Amino acid sequence: MDPIQQHEIAHGLSLLPAGCFLMTSAFEDERRGVLVHSVQACGTEPQLVAVAVRKGHAIEPVLRDARAFALHAVDPGEKLLIRKFSEHLVPDTDLDTDPFDAFPVGTIATGSPVLRRPGLVFDCELARHFDLESDFEIYVGLIRAVRLPPKPKPTANADAQAG
Repeated sequence: MDPIQQHEIAHGLSLLPAGCFLMTSAFEDERRGVLVHSVQACGTEPQLVAVAVRKGHAIEPVLRDARAFALHAVDPGEKLLIRKFSEHLVPDTDLDTDPFDAFPVGTIATGSPVLRRPGLVFDCELARHFDLESDFEIYVGLIRAVRLPPKPKPTANADAQAG
């Protein structure tokens, strides 16, 4: 494939809908998280979500053992969260510190760490894992629970326009 066509393909891929999500998982006393940008609904019966994760991250063995993960929608203004989880940690890295130590955390259904803050969260059981001949792997999760973001409160301006 010529470089011009590769550039056009990359540009086309950049136009696909994207967002920032924190993928979390825990097994025994180990908790890990990684920021991901490729998340897609991939089934309705059953309800499934697919996530692309860069190969070599320290979350991989935890996902394998836990067979579960949570996905949190991340607001671009959450600088501490983004800084804390954007590092590409390899499994052999010294991981003595818990990456969640600065955040209140709970669980919903699978035992995966769930941040205690408003926002969209999917809690998933790992349904499939695809090791691609690429720099990414695909994880497919069966959605076991969801936490929806709070509904926006109506403003006085919206009330005046409705009346």
